[in-house]
Amino acid sequence: MAIKIEMLRCFSVVAEAGNLADAAVRLGRTQPAVSMALKQFEERLGQRLFVSDRKSQLTPIGQQIFALAQTELRQFDDTVKAIQTAASAPKSLVRIAAVPSVAGLVFPSIVQRFKDLCPGTKIELRDADSQQVINALSRGTADIGIASANYELNGVQKTPLFTDRFGLICSRRHPLAQQPGPLKLGDIAAADYIKNDLCDMIDSQDFQFLTSQTDISVRNTLSLIAMVKSDRWVTILPKTVLHIAPSDLVFREVSDLSMQRQVHLFLREKSPFYEYAEKLAGLIMTTTWSED
Repeated sequence: MAIKIEMLRCFSVVAEAGNLADAAVRLGRTQPAVSMALKQFEERLGQRLFVSDRKSQLTPIGQQIFALAQTELRQFDDTVKAIQTAASAPKSLVRIAAVPSVAGLVFPSIVQRFKDLCPGTKIELRDADSQQVINALSRGTADIGIASANYELNGVQKTPLFTDRFGLICSRRHPLAQQPGPLKLGDIAAADYIKNDLCDMIDSQDFQFLTSQTDISVRNTLSLIAMVKSDRWVTILPKTVLHIAPSDLVFREVSDLSMQRQVHLFLREKSPFYEYAEKLAGLIMTTTWSED
């Protein structure tokens, strides 16, 4: 028996609800039907996913499969939404997936210019991390991608947009924001440091040792910024992230960390409305990127 998307959805809802009764209500199915679907899923995998029949706690393998199922369901639901949007678009549609630090910086000024240039064209913009941007381009659910990734994709044009220096991001009230003189990695190691996904791009043994010592890793950009704004935590990010909360955060260069992130624009050549996607990509390319 193949693993079907509804099996993943049923399992995920039960794991979230912690019991069959509430999960059945959310799924619009009977409790016996949900129980049978879970049994078939576990038999297909040859693994128990819940510690007991109460379904209140996942087994270790259940926790792993829950995380994978959540990712797959988000991708599936995004694809369905993109199909529905494309089918209902009266003229044309351009779909963009971009890392949050760049999306918020460029699109407020670009969107109106594009609408003036191509009236009636629909725009769908979603935030995503770099890997999700690449996945969306590969699956054909995005026409334009902006990511901190250096992939070569078949049928996708790649153009460098700008480079962006890594440095310390912290609250304006944090002691490191006020510390005189240049900062060093040792100063950050002594603070409450949060690792994030972009840290993996930094090719520095000293920095990677620092990140290996932290107990906290946050993947979501907005959650990360919220923690940093609390005045206790600090992190290392590219400078453009600062625009998300410019009045609350400060960026400081780290003297022994000179790495930069390279941001690329990706344009899918087989997009349904390539002519419009190309025009929007051209507008993005005219943006003046500044570190000031």
